[in-house]
Amino acid sequence: MTIERVPQKHYPKAEIWRRGMALGLDFLGVWLVSSLLGSNSIGIQFAQILIFVIGWLVLRVLVVYNNQGQSLGRWAFDLKILEVEDGQVVSRIPELQALLKREAIVCFGALLVSIALNNIRANPTAILLLLPLAIDCGNALSDTQLRQALHDRYAGTFIVSSRRGYSLDLKVKRLVEKVRRNVRR
Repeated sequence: MTIERVPQKHYPKAEIWRRGMALGLDFLGVWLVSSLLGSNSIGIQFAQILIFVIGWLVLRVLVVYNNQGQSLGRWAFDLKILEVEDGQVVSRIPELQALLKREAIVCFGALLVSIALNNIRANPTAILLLLPLAIDCGNALSDTQLRQALHDRYAGTFIVSSRRGYSLDLKVKRLVEKVRRNVRR
């Protein structure tokens, strides 16, 4: 009896800029809602933080868990989250616990960015609050094999390109190319 190795299905890696744009779109949506429902005073607003955390968990955990691994930002940029087991990507959506672990880390970094944006005029050193998210997500640049950020490694997840989505990046590219052609004429 011989042991045959079953070839693993290939999943296309998501480009870093698409992942960043998807994260930015999700952040922008949650940040705008929390900013509108919070007060306009300078400083840390606990009600605003609570709204941000709840909005983040709904958008990035519950929606992803019930929407085939896609949040609003990932859907707009044709991305999907899958699970990693023993260094191999498996074609299933991560469990709710893995998504909670993953998004708790990202939520903390995004929350610090939100606080920095709300207080940057009063305290320019608030820009330093961007560092935790930059370090976490910047790790994906050095991981050439799976392009996993620190939160992906901790939760055992992987972001792949998907066929299901809005293809916002492709639509913007077409629009820019059309504008360039019209300007040249």
